[in-house]
Amino acid sequence: MRIAPPEAARFGAAVPVAVIGAGAAGLVAALSAQEAGAEVLVIERDPVPRGSTALSAGLIPAPGTCWQREAGIADTPGAFAADILAKAGGEPDPDLVRLLAGCIGPTLAWLAEAHGLPFSLVTDFRYPGHSANRMHGLPSRSGEELIDRLRGAAEGAGIPILCEARADTLFAEADGTVRGLGLTRPDGSREEVACDALVLACNGYGGNRALVAAHVPDLAGALYFGHPGNQGDALLWGEALGAATRHLGGHQGHGSVAHPHGILITWATITEGGFQVSLEGRRFSDESRGYSEQAAAVLRQPDGVAWTVFDARIAGIARQFEDFRRAEAAGAIVAAESVADLAGRLRVPEAALAATLAEVEALKRLGGTDAVGRSFSGVAPLTAPYRAVRVTGALFHTQGGLVVDGEGRVRRRGGGAFPNLFAAGGAACGVSGSGAAGYLSGNGLLAAFGLGRIAGIAAGAQAAG
Repeated sequence: MRIAPPEAARFGAAVPVAVIGAGAAGLVAALSAQEAGAEVLVIERDPVPRGSTALSAGLIPAPGTCWQREAGIADTPGAFAADILAKAGGEPDPDLVRLLAGCIGPTLAWLAEAHGLPFSLVTDFRYPGHSANRMHGLPSRSGEELIDRLRGAAEGAGIPILCEARADTLFAEADGTVRGLGLTRPDGSREEVACDALVLACNGYGGNRALVAAHVPDLAGALYFGHPGNQGDALLWGEALGAATRHLGGHQGHGSVAHPHGILITWATITEGGFQVSLEGRRFSDESRGYSEQAAAVLRQPDGVAWTVFDARIAGIARQFEDFRRAEAAGAIVAAESVADLAGRLRVPEAALAATLAEVEALKRLGGTDAVGRSFSGVAPLTAPYRAVRVTGALFHTQGGLVVDGEGRVRRRGGGAFPNLFAAGGAACGVSGSGAAGYLSGNGLLAAFGLGRIAGIAAGAQAAG
């Protein structure tokens, strides 16, 4: 990735707003920029837009929505902002937290009304750290449907998406004003496109092993469950230009990826009463803290794996997710009629597993808290037939990145902002703080949709004006 002076370019085309990356952040930014009156070009390195969005559960947290009101759920942006800051120990920028908490509900309403995305509210379970049911998703509850719907919306709006085009050069003035970008095609040919405003929506650096080792050493050797194209392009360009960065160690891990199948297993298997055990049949952590910090806990176990134990009732809840249905079809979900049968199928010591299950169920009956801090008050019991899935920990995506202002403009290291450079989604510093524990479920798509909307409107208005 390089920065070059504009006089070195041979621009063969020009566009008011260029967007690098056709994931959720890029497509929402493109739709928003067009709505603000600017022509837009989206540049995507893959043959078909997918990105990390397609690998996610596709759930977006939003407060005060019409879907919540229909379900009789009271929620406010203030309550959501408080949950974000509490999970991250007060580390995120409170202004950015309030901005995203306030804009995300209207953003989902706009996508539903203007572009036909059929959102609905998840009401039968709640992720750790959320004080209300506020997760919204599409019918399949999958990121694949979400990105397909966004791509369809962009195509329906006539927004060109230039696929199989890798942006590798930014042409910028000495003051950081971006004049265009250079693209490389798979056949080695090059194109150079001028632009009036640029939105970086090419996610973080999770696919760059050197950057992961430098900033997230605990997961340097972990399974990477994000998009391989997340090589830190935005971060590297920004640092070369003198952009401010923050919380580069912030990331979302996940302690529930079916192994060796590589399928994400919903955390409802835990929140609804399940738990995790090592290959020795014993629990090893407080699973209720969240799936992000659980990734490292699982990886510290023998062979870097664990078993998630739940029951048929919880499997029924999990089955609303397409990923879980895929895991069942692939044979990743183990079924057993008794504890002895379950221990045999998992190949763990029966006595240890039975003792673990008995302890957990006793705590549920008493509403107690265990030695590692998990409260079982109000948690439903597990009953036969049982279910289990072998899982490992994984890195999903990074949460630190370029610091942006209230319009999504990238800020300079010494103060102020670049005149026409914007960032959204994983390219920007999100609201999860400096590590894994600050990640509140949905923070990734919150930044993708919220900052995509904010940056797209600002970039479009600037270019159109």
